[in-house]
Amino acid sequence: MTSDNTTGTVTSDDNSYKAIQAKLTKLSNALDDKAAELEALQRRMKDNAKKAQDTAQAIEHADLDPRFVELTSAVSTALGGAAVHIQRLTEEAAASASHSRVLQRSHAQFYSELDDVRSNRPEKTPKPGFLDD
Repeated sequence: MTSDNTTGTVTSDDNSYKAIQAKLTKLSNALDDKAAELEALQRRMKDNAKKAQDTAQAIEHADLDPRFVELTSAVSTALGGAAVHIQRLTEEAAASASHSRVLQRSHAQFYSELDDVRSNRPEKTPKPGFLDD
């Protein structure tokens, strides 16, 4: 087993049918979780952008230094722009989760019967390349 220190994921060298199915399930679930987290982040950013804009308007109505109105408006604009990019990232994570599920179903369609045969017979299966010269 190897560990990726940047994401905390653990992978294995096991490429059996069941292991690949489990990895694809884990990937799909992780992408769904991240999409949900990103969606929540995007909502918070939009809310904070609105609050910053409201604060900028309050500062302006209080006749404070216009520099603070501009700075607070800039924060609102930046948060709004970041929220748009987070929305795109959320959509990509959801699409990737969907694609990984399609891949999992395709993998199952191609290899599940072979795995059933190989797993349920008492004889050992030759290793790949057994018949190669």
